[in-house]
Amino acid sequence: MKHNNTAVWPGKPYPLGATWDGEGVNFALFSEHAESVELCLFDPKARRVITSIDMRWRTDQVWHCYLPEARPGALYGYRVHGPYDPEHGHRFNPKKLLLDPYAKHITGHLRWNDAMFGYRIGHSKADLIADKRDSAPGMPKCTVIDQAFTWGDDEPLRTPWHDTVIYELHVKGFTQQHPEIPRPLRGTYAGLASAPAIEYLRNLGVTAVELMPIHAFVDDRHLLEKGLRNYWGYNSIAFFAPEMRYSASGNVKEFKTMVKRLHSAGIEVILDVVYNHTAEGNHLGPTLCFRGIDNAAYYRLDTTDPRYYRDYTGCGNTLNMRHPRVLQLIMDSLRYWVLEMHVDGFRFDLASALARELHAVDRLGAFFDIIHQDPVLSQVKLIAEPWDLGEGGYQVGNFPIGWTEWNGRYRDSVRAYWKGDGGLIGELAYRLTGSSDLYEHGGRRPYASINFVTCHDGFTLHDLVSYSDKHNEANGEDNRDGESHNISWNCGVEGPTPNLHIRQLREQQKRNFLTTLLLSQGVPMLLAGDEMGHTQNGNNNAYCHDSELTWINWNLHKEARELQQFLIMLIALRKQHPVFRRRHFFQGSDIMGAGAKDISWLAPSGREMTEREWQQSFARCLGLFLAGNVLEEYDEQGRRVEDDTMIMLLNAHHESIDFHLPAQPQHARWQVLVDTSFSDGKRHDGRFFYSNGKYPLQARSVVLLVRLISPAPHQAPGA
Repeated sequence: MKHNNTAVWPGKPYPLGATWDGEGVNFALFSEHAESVELCLFDPKARRVITSIDMRWRTDQVWHCYLPEARPGALYGYRVHGPYDPEHGHRFNPKKLLLDPYAKHITGHLRWNDAMFGYRIGHSKADLIADKRDSAPGMPKCTVIDQAFTWGDDEPLRTPWHDTVIYELHVKGFTQQHPEIPRPLRGTYAGLASAPAIEYLRNLGVTAVELMPIHAFVDDRHLLEKGLRNYWGYNSIAFFAPEMRYSASGNVKEFKTMVKRLHSAGIEVILDVVYNHTAEGNHLGPTLCFRGIDNAAYYRLDTTDPRYYRDYTGCGNTLNMRHPRVLQLIMDSLRYWVLEMHVDGFRFDLASALARELHAVDRLGAFFDIIHQDPVLSQVKLIAEPWDLGEGGYQVGNFPIGWTEWNGRYRDSVRAYWKGDGGLIGELAYRLTGSSDLYEHGGRRPYASINFVTCHDGFTLHDLVSYSDKHNEANGEDNRDGESHNISWNCGVEGPTPNLHIRQLREQQKRNFLTTLLLSQGVPMLLAGDEMGHTQNGNNNAYCHDSELTWINWNLHKEARELQQFLIMLIALRKQHPVFRRRHFFQGSDIMGAGAKDISWLAPSGREMTEREWQQSFARCLGLFLAGNVLEEYDEQGRRVEDDTMIMLLNAHHESIDFHLPAQPQHARWQVLVDTSFSDGKRHDGRFFYSNGKYPLQARSVVLLVRLISPAPHQAPGA
């Protein structure tokens, strides 16, 4: 059979998408309710259709054909015929060119106009009447690719969770202003793969980068009309295609090269993925892909009125995880990024939405069952953002074994404590020790908790200590958007100030947050730029700003350089001492017969905390005695791991406190490793401190002391 002199063979229903086999290209598209499917091939400039093919072969609801003359680089899209009947959930419109859900490369960007919508905008019956304008001129096109790539000896790094330090970054924001990255590579995958970028990450000591969304996404029309963009990228439209605005070469292989080079530097790559919704929005959104291919199959529709969508995401729609083909789409996408692109894991945006079987969140939903038994996906890093916007969507602590979670309770507790709120030391104790109250009952480990104080969504670390209120006026929504409950404190003045005392206090608070984060049990996650004092001028929802507001400024002032070096020291300290990287929860008892508890909680008197002291609302100071010889940890050869014994002291009070060190063991000598009251986080007087002596714990500070093996008996106890 031929169409416009193009040879067409039946092809196969699997694999879905456009697959180059070295001789030709197989095309396969799922649509359960379509009446016919048309494959459109475009000229190299994507301006006109050169071939239109009726895909009349259909197997198990998959439409397919094979073009023996097609080659990599071919541009294509689909037109899907069927009823336009929104009141029954169907929104087929063959006038709308559609992207392939399995496209592995998207060429061009969406050029907004009213033809992008499947209905007649402005009509009195809104979306109930189909629009007859052709959307193809403004639509990006799918591109057939050759997946061949020389990976050499590249293998998954499989860094153990307890050894992992995550660095969340935006590909463009991290590289756009880096002075040592060549200008043509800034803002791109190649820029992140460049020697200056990788050298910085290695020197910092992080073990994994978590990339904000790099699946191909769409800039919302209303943002572009205001001169803004969907900078964060949580608006996916293609789950297999890397976003090409971050590509210097325009080639998918650039992403693979980036992964390979990061792996060579010992750094894993984790993707922030958005499978809960798509860029097509609600019932008044555009028709770009899934809506026009099979709306009733791909989306959660209102069961009482299928014209509307169930929206658990706040973005207008929710993907229909109850449909086996939608589950297949997501699983195929995940496997593709692991097997073909060599990524090491995923952070799932609004993961609770993926677990909804009917309406309630089901922690044993089909999505989790499939991943748990999958031989590929069950072995990579899986991180849930354990909430969505629907009823019952906050699910921190409820995800199954094999998953880690962004621990929102850790963020809120640590922020409130250092803000100076009282009555929090009991809550803080759980967060410092891996949140056993959230994870232990389900058989999970401390590393199930991804600890963070800041992330892309909200204040940067600098703004957390500089603003008590959000300042999002630049977003064009009259400061109504963004979270109002930030648990932040400006240290006395809102925003920038020449007051030296306030600026010093802010730097000390940053050191407090970073020290707490890096010395807590669990997996620390850092936000890129926090170690350099990056500010967004109080904007806690900068999703729409692709500008210097969100790009990291690498021109560092003295305080930024000091903070950067302080973080490098903290990460190295964490890596050096397994007492901060436990794989088991503390038991509060002598579990190894070593004559000491694995952890003891100390009051400023130097004695163990009493139940009454835990309940004191004014208490803002506590200490942790961490016994390094009671770890219950073993190395790969089965040898028991031991470490130094540490004391960590925290004081969020506005006045200094003399903290008595424990009386036992007698004559123990303690050396200060960290004291955040100093500008570089270290003491410079060289003093040691002894059993039953006093440590001058300064206001709003953290101190870490290590017990030295050999005490000095010739020196008297005391400081």
